[in-house]
Amino acid sequence: MGRRKEGVWRNDQTTKAETFRRLHRGKKILILPNAWDVASARVFEEAGFPAVATSSAGMMVSLGYPDGERIDRKEFVAAIRRIARSVSVPLNADVVSGFGRTPHEVVDTVKRVIEAGAVGINIEDSNHETKQLVTVERQVQKLEALKDLKESEGVPFVINARTDALLYGSADTRQRLAEAIERGIAYRKVGADCVYPMGLTDAASIDTLVRALECPVNVMVRKGLPSVSELERLGVARVSLGPSASYASMGLLKRASKELLEQGTYSTLLDGAITYDELNALASPRRPS
Repeated sequence: MGRRKEGVWRNDQTTKAETFRRLHRGKKILILPNAWDVASARVFEEAGFPAVATSSAGMMVSLGYPDGERIDRKEFVAAIRRIARSVSVPLNADVVSGFGRTPHEVVDTVKRVIEAGAVGINIEDSNHETKQLVTVERQVQKLEALKDLKESEGVPFVINARTDALLYGSADTRQRLAEAIERGIAYRKVGADCVYPMGLTDAASIDTLVRALECPVNVMVRKGLPSVSELERLGVARVSLGPSASYASMGLLKRASKELLEQGTYSTLLDGAITYDELNALASPRRPS
């Protein structure tokens, strides 16, 4: 292991994948920041995070597309490759729904993403355009195909199976948690390494889901989410930022613009800013120490 056909599997990628898998089952919760380009990924790595992920919304918008799968797949994979080459820590890529309707098409996308340098993926069980859930059976077929990819190709990437049952499930909101649990268990059984219930924020529901799934669970930062220490107590394995870092960065630019145009001052723009040299250094890949 450590080297794939056509030389696309970098020597250290297997080690990164194994490290990333262990981070989901360690004593401490994995705090996973979501970057949208090379510079943001490097900032997160320099801050000390043990792994970095991409944000589908943040990355798509930075390239001029709305969140989803409207971007050309080649351009999407190229963006993943640039980020993967820039960091020395494991990279998780959000592949939305897999850029394909069939398991074969999804596997082809994920192969390209892994070849680009990622060692983990997020894949969701809803149609981004229609805001509707795909059937459990159809999603299970995709996950089974991805599990087969790992076994046949020797690619030990981490599968983070996202369910949108809490967002688009049953009309009876009381049943949505049960549906998320049902889907999570089904995804775990066919090889998902982690389950990601989008929209889960309250402690009681998190506790119920974690206990029911008996596997690593990922929650996303949003208003109302308990603190990291509380999430750790509840047994959550991974907390990701999602697009919140993109929101925060764009919010800073809006505040700086407002101050400059209305007051003619620069405090928001300059206070806490990095230097030219620090900015330029973010374009130079960091190598493992």
